[in-house]
Amino acid sequence: MNVTHEKKGLWLALMLSGVGCGTGIVGAPETAPAAPEDDEDVVSAMNAEHEPMQATLGNPLPRLSHAELGLFDAGLAQFDEVEGPADGLGPVFNDTSCGKCHSVPAAGGGSTTLETRFGAIDGGSFDPLTQFGGSLIQAKGIGPAGSCNFVGETVPPEASVVAQRRTIPLFGLGFVDAVPESTFLFVARTEAFLFPSEAGRVAMVPDIASGRNAVGRFGWKDQETTLHQFSGDAYLNEMGVTNPEFPAENCPNGDCALLACNPEPGLNDDGSDVTAFTDFMTLLAPPPRAALSSEASEGKRVFAATGCSHCHWATFHTGSAAVPSLSEATFHPYSDFLLHDMGSLGDGIVQGAALGSELRTAPLWGISAVTEFLHDGRATTLPQAILAHDGQARRARNAFAALSPQDQAALVAFLNSL
Repeated sequence: MNVTHEKKGLWLALMLSGVGCGTGIVGAPETAPAAPEDDEDVVSAMNAEHEPMQATLGNPLPRLSHAELGLFDAGLAQFDEVEGPADGLGPVFNDTSCGKCHSVPAAGGGSTTLETRFGAIDGGSFDPLTQFGGSLIQAKGIGPAGSCNFVGETVPPEASVVAQRRTIPLFGLGFVDAVPESTFLFVARTEAFLFPSEAGRVAMVPDIASGRNAVGRFGWKDQETTLHQFSGDAYLNEMGVTNPEFPAENCPNGDCALLACNPEPGLNDDGSDVTAFTDFMTLLAPPPRAALSSEASEGKRVFAATGCSHCHWATFHTGSAAVPSLSEATFHPYSDFLLHDMGSLGDGIVQGAALGSELRTAPLWGISAVTEFLHDGRATTLPQAILAHDGQARRARNAFAALSPQDQAALVAFLNSL
C-alpha cells in the first residue's frame, strides 16, 4: 500500500498530537519533521528562507559566509592530502587520503572501491574475529619498519562470513547531521503505525563525545552518530591515523606484537585533521536535482505506489544548527536512515546495533551519479538493484517486478532525476 492522503492525514493527526508516550518530540510541530512522500521536492534542499541549497557536485553549500567558505576550503585540502608513515599512516591501512576513495564523480563522492569485512558464526552468534584483526580488512601496509615488514591484511581461514562494502558518497551529510534525534524516533513510530511489516528501527549506538548512546545515522550499518565521529572512525580504520576519539592503533591481522615496530606510536592527530574533515563534509552541498520530465513525474507516482517511499522518505527537516544554511532547513534525501532487515541482501556482518541481515536505508539523492549499486556494488543497473531487494523490502521489490515495462522505465527515470 502507498500512503493515501486519508491515511496520511490520520497518521499526522495521531503522531503530531503525541499519541503514545516516548515519541521523543517535545511540543508537537505544526508540520511533520519528516514525510515519506512530498509533492514539493523540486530541489535537493532549501534553507529556512526557502532558498535552494544545491550546487554542482563537490562544491560547498550556497550562501556560506566568508569564514565558512574558508573552513570548507581548508577541510577539502586536508581531505585530499596524501598521508605518509611520518604523518601516522598505517601501519596497515586502506588508502593514503580520504579523497582517494571519495572522488567519484567529484570530491566527496563515492567510488567503486570496495572494502572487505569478515567474521564467523559461532553458536549462532556473530564473532568479528578481532583476534585476527576483524572485522575490517586494512588491505595495505607501510612496508619495512624496524625489524618488521607491514603488509596488507588478509581474510583468515577461520572466517565464515566475508562481505564487501562500497564507498558511501558524502554529499549533503551536513543536513543529516543537523536532524534532531527525535525525528528519527518519529519516523520509526510512523512506519510502525503505517506499515508495520516494513518498519525500520532506530540504531542506538555509543556517542563518544557525549558518553551516551545516541541515534546512529551514518555508515552502512548506522554505526556512527555524528559526522565528527564518522570522520575519526574513518581516519583510524581506513588510514590508520589515531586521533582523540579513536586513540588505539589497529593490530595488523590481530598481531599486536607488531605494533612495537610502529614508527609513529603516539597519537597521530590531535583532532585538528578530524575537525577539518568534519567541516568539509558539513559544508558540502547536496547533489543537485534534475528537472522532472513527464516520464519522471509519472515515475514519482509509481515510486510511491510500489511502496518504495515506505523506507526511502522524501523529506526531512533540520533543527537549529551552528551553520545558518543548515538551520531549520528542508531537504530531500530519500531515506529514512533506519535499520531494516534486508533478508538475503544483508551482508552478514553484525556492527554497532545492526544485525547481520540489517542495513541502513541508502539515501537515493545523487543516485544518478552512481554506477554500481547496493552496499557491495553487485548491481550495475537500477532495475537490478531494485530486484535484489529482499526481507522487509520484498513486497516493494515484487510490486516493481509486476509493473509494466513502461512503468518500470518511468520509475527509473524518476530515480535518475535525483
